[in-house]
Amino acid sequence: MLNRLRYVLSLCGKRLQALGPPGRGLSVFGDDVFVVSYPKSGNTWARFMLGNLHSQDEVVTFANIERKVPDIYQNPARVLDELPRPRVLKSHEYLDPRYRKVIYIVRDPRDVAVSYYHYLIKMRIIDDDYSMLSYVERFVRGGWDPFGSWADHVGGWVGARKGRKDFLFLRYEEMLDDPTRELKKMAEFLQFSASDQQLDLAIKMSSFERMQALEKQEGAKWTPMKLSRKDKPFVRKAKKAGWRTELSTEAVNMIEHAWSDVMVGLGYNVGSE
Repeated sequence: MLNRLRYVLSLCGKRLQALGPPGRGLSVFGDDVFVVSYPKSGNTWARFMLGNLHSQDEVVTFANIERKVPDIYQNPARVLDELPRPRVLKSHEYLDPRYRKVIYIVRDPRDVAVSYYHYLIKMRIIDDDYSMLSYVERFVRGGWDPFGSWADHVGGWVGARKGRKDFLFLRYEEMLDDPTRELKKMAEFLQFSASDQQLDLAIKMSSFERMQALEKQEGAKWTPMKLSRKDKPFVRKAKKAGWRTELSTEAVNMIEHAWSDVMVGLGYNVGSE
């Protein structure tokens, strides 16, 4: 009787697990491709561009993005398991050796900090008057999510994988400077056949202005945003070095002191440079 009860409970647990998003518990297949980044580093923009490039018969919106480049934190395990292969999936996970083919996006951590701060306000995790300095102290510790600190995340992936043919390293700032060039890199990595005209169209349909308009029109239909504040945008300014006007000198120093070696190694200036 006891063994049967254990079996039933185990079976129920597995079924419940299949109904929820798997996150790090995802069943990974050998031909999967992952678009990985630390949170607030350009992952959603990359998903829009890839989705618009791969299926130009249906323009990507917030209402259908989860069908185009699904998020492993928003879709049930059973749905992800049944997707056509090879799957292209969005992830924020720290280094996972099961991920064989990865597009990794890195962003200046000072801008990540600002964007993440506003995101946490939007998601009702902190209030508008939450101290930016207190927030940055916890951000540097990696205390806002289960993905570790920015430096641990970036250092893990880049340190282990950079230079390998199955790892495409992109900088968000270079995506802003030349989105056509960077999307072409992604297309070649994924073995998508894309003309210049198709690349240009995908970028046009994934512009920040268009994403901002789509968010206003249908953001409430996108699962991650359903319970968030409607007066705070998810798609914000999308620019480089916005931290210069939003972070105090003390907050900047805190980030740079903690991660200067990693930042310089990735091409980000620190101090008075």
